Amino acid sequence: MFGADILKIRKRFAPLLFAFFMALTMSFFMSMVLTAINIGFVENFVALWLRAFSVAFVVAFPLAMIVAPIIRRLVQRLTEDRLY
Repeated sequence: MFGADILKIRKRFAPLLFAFFMALTMSFFMSMVLTAINIGFVENFVALWLRAFSVAFVVAFPLAMIVAPIIRRLVQRLTEDRLY
């Protein structure tokens, strides 16, 4: 029987994995929505959407790697822990 530990990735890759899945998810749904808005649900919608998705992901993944640390620092500056 296989344990869950076999599929685990080292913690040091967590930022890369986070950016990958965030970019994958966002580019998947955003490309679908924008393709539907721009051309509607035409006969070859899926092919056009998957092409848009592939382009969007290629842009989104490196962008997420660059922007994520900046956004993290911004959020840290805008938030604080308060003891009530």
